[in-house]
Amino acid sequence: MDRIESINAERIEWCCAERGTALDSVAAATGISDSTLHRVMEGEGGLTFRQLQSLAAYFNRGVLFFLEPGRVNERRLYTPQFRTLTSQKPDLSPKVKDLIEKAEWFRDVFLHLQEELGTVRSEFSPPDVDPSDVQVAAREMRRWLGLRDNNSFETYREAVETKGVLVLRSMGYAGAWQFPRESTVAGFSLYFELCPVIVVRKQEFEARQVFTLIHELGHIVLHKDSFIDDDEDLFHYQGRERDANRFAGHVLVPKAFLDQINDRSRPQNTSSYDDWLREYRDRWGVSGEVILRRLLDVGRLEADQYEAYRKWRARAHVPLPKRGSRQYRHREPIHIFGQSYVRSVFDALYAKRITLAKASSYLDNLKVSDLHELEAHLANS
Repeated sequence: MDRIESINAERIEWCCAERGTALDSVAAATGISDSTLHRVMEGEGGLTFRQLQSLAAYFNRGVLFFLEPGRVNERRLYTPQFRTLTSQKPDLSPKVKDLIEKAEWFRDVFLHLQEELGTVRSEFSPPDVDPSDVQVAAREMRRWLGLRDNNSFETYREAVETKGVLVLRSMGYAGAWQFPRESTVAGFSLYFELCPVIVVRKQEFEARQVFTLIHELGHIVLHKDSFIDDDEDLFHYQGRERDANRFAGHVLVPKAFLDQINDRSRPQNTSSYDDWLREYRDRWGVSGEVILRRLLDVGRLEADQYEAYRKWRARAHVPLPKRGSRQYRHREPIHIFGQSYVRSVFDALYAKRITLAKASSYLDNLKVSDLHELEAHLANS
């Protein structure tokens, strides 16, 4: 089999450094022998096209990337959105960087499908709000989104997607759409004038995902910029993180909601606050902490009470929700990409704009049998 000799070894070296991996690990993952890769790096050998494809897939690059001469130009390789996030958090792991690139790639796929179908997608045209007046901005946003009084992550997601934002959510299982366990990143937003993207990390409790979603929406609407947020950023009281936190609090728990809470029924023991607020937490799809923070902001809760609750919460053993089962593998693309994206893939397949193989690749590489199960699930939902 013919070998390709004109491989740019410097680009392989750059990819290894970017991903933080050694050449022997690349060999093990791609099935290319260690000796073959070392000869390529020394300029004394080549790869078959199939081997080059494996190398490109491992590094999430195109085959031509390793055949182009010269050094890597990161300004050409990465989007401004990607560079913004990596400058905010310079120590991002290679896996998180991969997720950012994946999010951009799936946005491009979504826009391409819409163009192929001739579908008029909802433009992202939020109200022109004053970022210095977060309370008014949140009120306008809640009206614009058409939020109901009873909500869950899925209803918030649907409301945001309807307004022209692509919302992606990671999986809790190991795989391409999982944040590294050691990572503290809770989510990120990629600002584009057309079809901005919000990525929410799968959390044990849905209320945390809800807050991340609306926090990232706050960055897009208030700051018109891309942001990546650690768990601790969701508690910052300064700068633009503070604004995004206040925005999320006011969107999720407006004043009319606070008026429903009876302060006289508040228990003395902060460990009972979650039970006291259970009805509201379940109805609004938020955590007890978000409600208490709003009560603190309007002067209906003392700072020491709020801090005592946070300390109790940090120490408390709270039973975790049961994990799902991968017997529903066919539904995972809906979880990751949302209904609008998944239906666009099937619409393009029915219109013969894409092949079955393409549809599979656009839906997290579903097997054909799972693809048909997903199709049936959508038809019945």
